[in-house]
Amino acid sequence: MTPRMKLDVSKICFGTSSLSSMPDTYGYEVSPERAHATVRAIFESAINFLDTSRIYGFGRSEGRIGDVIRERGGLPKNFVISTKLDRDPKTNRFDASQARRSLEESLKALNLDRVQLLHLHDPEHANSLAEITGPNGALPTLIKMKEEGLCDAIGLAAGTLDVMMPLLKDWEFDALITHNRFTLVNRNATPMIDFAASKGIAVLNAAPYAGGVLAKGTDSFKRYVYQEATAEMLDPVRRVEAACAKHGVPPGAVALQFSLRDPRITATICGVSKPERVRETLEWADWKIPDALWAELKALPFATDDPEATRQYSAG
Repeated sequence: MTPRMKLDVSKICFGTSSLSSMPDTYGYEVSPERAHATVRAIFESAINFLDTSRIYGFGRSEGRIGDVIRERGGLPKNFVISTKLDRDPKTNRFDASQARRSLEESLKALNLDRVQLLHLHDPEHANSLAEITGPNGALPTLIKMKEEGLCDAIGLAAGTLDVMMPLLKDWEFDALITHNRFTLVNRNATPMIDFAASKGIAVLNAAPYAGGVLAKGTDSFKRYVYQEATAEMLDPVRRVEAACAKHGVPPGAVALQFSLRDPRITATICGVSKPERVRETLEWADWKIPDALWAELKALPFATDDPEATRQYSAG
């Protein structure tokens, strides 16, 4: 728990965007059957925290999660669902009526009457921040939703720091999600994480594997933060791989624990797209990593620029 987000969540949260099958983003497809099996594995694990969004796969992520919730007759006891209010994907409108529509569609798809954590998602892709923050905007409506009991806590899930920081300073959020911006190879989000820690805002650090490459390896997965990667982009990851190889430690384990061991981070959101990844994530979380490897990794250079500056965003 944090002073603002009074939810008892596990240190790991499973991200489910890839379960919707988004080949433009991840480079592969996921069948409904595989997605359902993955959600079952999450619900059967020791983890009590799952993150999704209305826009992931234009509703497929929430729909596939909802199928399993319906199959089970409800959520596991004390389970926390995090989802997000999203803009209209066709018009990019993000006013109060769109926010209401987004939540209504989420609850119907998830087979729930409320969620524990609800975020404002991707405001930088909407028509304008003025529309979002105005009297008839999505952000005041998000706050009303909490007051109405439709969620227990509210968060901000966006991209660039120049969009997130003013909103975090001007509005009362309980949590935030940052992604790809606090990893072994990039620390772009450090100033924001420091600010959040000073204000009691829960930090949910997503994409510790930099879009998958730190988990899957540069030999077979030549993508970085959801983009085709050049050799230069992969060089920092290869330095991490070389250090890990000397100590016989999977790079994915150190990438995950780099986030888990940071006291400023409430939970680390790890995307999974098959049941085996659920088990592997829990194994990596408990992997014994020698101090000598941590020292070597600490000595490696890291970037502080925005790793997604050239990313071509796709919701499908």
